[in-house]
Amino acid sequence: MVDPIVSTKWLTKVLMDGGSNLNIMYAKTLNAMGIDRSRIQPIGVPFHDIVLGKQAVPLRQIDLLISFGDPTNYRTEALTFKVVWFHGTYHAILGRPCYAKFMAIPNYTYLKIKMPGLCGVITIGTSFQHDY
Repeated sequence: MVDPIVSTKWLTKVLMDGGSNLNIMYAKTLNAMGIDRSRIQPIGVPFHDIVLGKQAVPLRQIDLLISFGDPTNYRTEALTFKVVWFHGTYHAILGRPCYAKFMAIPNYTYLKIKMPGLCGVITIGTSFQHDY
């Protein structure tokens, strides 16, 4: 779990899922962030295996800026998120498209992710406080 800045908000419960082909944002999170609805684009392509045993159709998709790091060494990229109606444990889920865009390398043993930043390598760790 990581704590990136998405758009202008710091999200404290974002799952980095290297097994997923999607970046998912929950409609509830977008509402809490106060995102302008005109920025959300329609989409109708279903995906599978998110809701166990059922096909899910995202409500829409949205492009948002996401930043990792701190003010001295950070990286910001635009990511496309599928907006889903159902509730989840996290604020968002970042999948392989995020790993590729940021050129991020996960280390599952140490629960760390490394990516290039403006001033060298950014190392992101998880906080076990978020795990409950």
